[in-house]
Amino acid sequence: MSNKVKVIISDDQKAVKIPTGIRLLIRRCCNAVLVNEKFEGSVEVSVRFVDDEEIHRLNLEYRNMDKSTDVLSFPLGENGVYDINYDTGAKMLGDIVISVEHAVEQAKTYGHTLQREIGFLTVHSMLHLLGYDHEQGGLEQMRMREKEEEILRQLGLRRNGNYYGE
Repeated sequence: MSNKVKVIISDDQKAVKIPTGIRLLIRRCCNAVLVNEKFEGSVEVSVRFVDDEEIHRLNLEYRNMDKSTDVLSFPLGENGVYDINYDTGAKMLGDIVISVEHAVEQAKTYGHTLQREIGFLTVHSMLHLLGYDHEQGGLEQMRMREKEEEILRQLGLRRNGNYYGE
């Protein structure tokens, strides 16, 4: 496969120690979404770990929502058109920002591992970067959920019976 996926991961928080294997998991999740969506070409994605305070600030600044959240997606593309990194020729999909504190809490709430939660948030955000949207609910939200579950199943990150994210 000639498609290259560059995932730039930065840990900009001190609240939670990132478990070993999480970076590899994130790369696998990004790859799995692109394969599942039959995405052509090389890509770059940025993933940032932040604390609740920082994601709260970003959520307020960019979405006018005065609260913390689990994950934010900042797509660089629109309607399948992406900025190109002229040094590498890769399509720049955008940025994923994950609140690790929030992910830890949600994993506890839903009774699954932090790995499963971060895997879900990464897959969810990658679909956003590729243009999926669930804000309107309905069919689009259902399609997105089905894709998320299919990809997580392929990665061996099964959900437990009562899991419903958002």
